[in-house]
Amino acid sequence: MNVSKSTVYLPKDFKHFWPLQLAFWSSLCVITFFTLTVWYGQIGWRHLSHTGVQGLLGLLLSYPLHIGFSRIWNEPIKVRVPVSVVAVAAVAGLWNISRMILFVWLTDETDIWTDFGGWYFGAIFVFLCWAALYHGISYYQLLQNESVMKLDAEASVSQEKLKRLVAESDAKDAQLKMLRYQLNPHFLFNTLNAINSLVGTEKPQRAQKMIVQLSKFLRYSLDNNPEMKTPLGREIDALMLYLEIEKTRFGERLKLDFLIDENTKSALVPSLLLQPIIENSMKYAIAKSEHGGEIRLRAHASDDALLMELSDTGAGSKIHSSKLKSGSGRGIGLRNTMDRLTAFYGSEFKFELAPSSSGGLKTTIRIPYELNDETSRPVK
Repeated sequence: MNVSKSTVYLPKDFKHFWPLQLAFWSSLCVITFFTLTVWYGQIGWRHLSHTGVQGLLGLLLSYPLHIGFSRIWNEPIKVRVPVSVVAVAAVAGLWNISRMILFVWLTDETDIWTDFGGWYFGAIFVFLCWAALYHGISYYQLLQNESVMKLDAEASVSQEKLKRLVAESDAKDAQLKMLRYQLNPHFLFNTLNAINSLVGTEKPQRAQKMIVQLSKFLRYSLDNNPEMKTPLGREIDALMLYLEIEKTRFGERLKLDFLIDENTKSALVPSLLLQPIIENSMKYAIAKSEHGGEIRLRAHASDDALLMELSDTGAGSKIHSSKLKSGSGRGIGLRNTMDRLTAFYGSEFKFELAPSSSGGLKTTIRIPYELNDETSRPVK
């Protein structure tokens, strides 16, 4: 595994180095006592002192090995192996000579130098074991640290993804609210102007009726979150509140032809999706015609999709794609509707405009067919 020197775990940061040192050399003293001191029946303070002091010497002399191993830790293996072997042999030789001199001084035995090779072999074996344990524990801790770093990196990536999703969600919510706020005032101003006209022509009953209808529609508009979806049946109920207000204004000049399949009433649609489209029809088709006109709405399900078609009998053929893109004239409400559909469904929707057979504008909306667990309930 390739790891940069700035992030690699170094043995000089060996966790619990001194406790492990004490454990190793204390264990060596215990093993020496039972396999040599007791075996040869040399249970006396001189031999016991030698066993303890040689363990202490080993603990002190192994510390320079720890420093040396940490210095060459990042070197190539072809450098580390020979240097480590030479270092172990040198420190083992120094430890061996020291403990032999100590043994002669404590026990007055002088003939042990003839067995120097045996003593030295034991010393090399002890320090090779020490070096093997040292490297094993170091590599284990290195793997543990890398595992922790990997988990931290994954957690950091997850947090960044979560932050990005939250930011995207906030941006989407802000976009939907902005579009909603752009639609509602336009309808409100028209209705208030109509009420003002009724009052001016001394028609208080019709004005009062329109005010009640307006209050119901605004309550629905305020109670429904623009970032949420609502069943089509409930959306139609809200749409009828709006159209009742318009029928108060236009009377018999406004005709409606709605054909909604029963299985589509529980399908989810963005709140107040249809109202700005029909509002455009009222403004640019019905209101501009001396004889009024008709608004048609069809809704049915097909191939896991909800298909809605709205058409009017006005001058729909006069709208051009350039006006829709620029947001001018009749294209304002249609542009906002398309933006809301994009915010809700991304590319998984279809929005088409075409002249209708009656000479007006036909709007076709195709969105994924999604059902709501709650049944559609009338708007009160």
